[in-house]
Amino acid sequence: MEFKFTDEQQAIRELAYQIFTDRASDEFLLAFSRSGETYDEELWQTLAEQGLLGVAIPEAAGGAGLGLMELCLVLEEQGRRVAPAPVFASLVLGGLPIAAFGSAEQQQRYLAPLAGGTARFSAAIAELGMNAAVATTVEAHAEGETWILNGQKAVVPDGAAADYILVPVQAAGGASGVFIVDTRAEGVSLTPVTIGISGERAAHLRLENVTLSGDTLLGAMGQGDEIIEWLEQRANLGHCALQVGVTEEAMKRTAAFVSERQQFGVPLGSFQALAMRMADSYIDVEAIRSTYWLALWRLSEGLDARAEVRAAKWWACDGAHRVVATAQHLHGGMGADIEYPIHRFFLLAKQISFSLGNAANQLEKLGRLLAEDDSLGFRALEV
Repeated sequence: MEFKFTDEQQAIRELAYQIFTDRASDEFLLAFSRSGETYDEELWQTLAEQGLLGVAIPEAAGGAGLGLMELCLVLEEQGRRVAPAPVFASLVLGGLPIAAFGSAEQQQRYLAPLAGGTARFSAAIAELGMNAAVATTVEAHAEGETWILNGQKAVVPDGAAADYILVPVQAAGGASGVFIVDTRAEGVSLTPVTIGISGERAAHLRLENVTLSGDTLLGAMGQGDEIIEWLEQRANLGHCALQVGVTEEAMKRTAAFVSERQQFGVPLGSFQALAMRMADSYIDVEAIRSTYWLALWRLSEGLDARAEVRAAKWWACDGAHRVVATAQHLHGGMGADIEYPIHRFFLLAKQISFSLGNAANQLEKLGRLLAEDDSLGFRALEV
């Protein structure tokens, strides 16, 4: 079995690394944080010009025609630089399901502008990780050849900047569907909210008698649950990809800091207790990476990866907490300075950990999977 990335995949990773590193330097991010802006438009356009926004978009729609694995390599590099661009929401939450379930006409209409950097997307699926008691519903009913949507969805990731949002709906008889909603359409309102501790710009979505044509329905009515389950797996893996970049870079920066910073005339890293904590961080980072790669490989090969995705996201929540907490702790007073770079990694790691379900939520869902299908518990022995 070949475990290496292909030359094309390696080239994509190197290009993403170069773009994010050149633009999202520590100095730039500090100035950007003081600007009041949410996203870096120049970075977004550079990603479009270099073809990275179209990496998982079909060639017929102006993309590279590659897949989830190549997209995750881009996300890893974004996480490594904590770069302010809505790549995850647009490419994972919006681009992937349209590429997989959309008609040729829908792909051309929506994905070509995405690849060109002139359209941004998201999906109203944040409630998958919320308590069922706070879940909301969007209802859809047909009137001739059109559909009327009413309802609301909370905390749409990067929703304040989205031109289109994928919205799950319930129709008569309990049939589920997913519509591609133009945020500029009459009856659509977005209330920007700054969520969590990372300052990510999201939005609450409200739909009041929004009239949509049938060609905005993704897939077919009755296919909504299938699409959302498909998307949830890939969204969780996208989070894992970001988390690999975030935690690995936080660990490397902390290792460099304790190697240079001295106490009692010797480097902090020479103290056994600190060295052991750095070793634990390395183990956690590699556990996040290996479980994520296994789940990513299975999905890319068309194999059942439900349990593997839950395990990978659990590690991306639980292990990441220890890595970034160690990074903050070992930086001492510098780690508490909100203008010192290391705090950005802590904030983004925690935001990822609470998106689409935290560690306890992932563990609970994994337990249900194992209880329903005994064979999942023995799959690791077969790999």
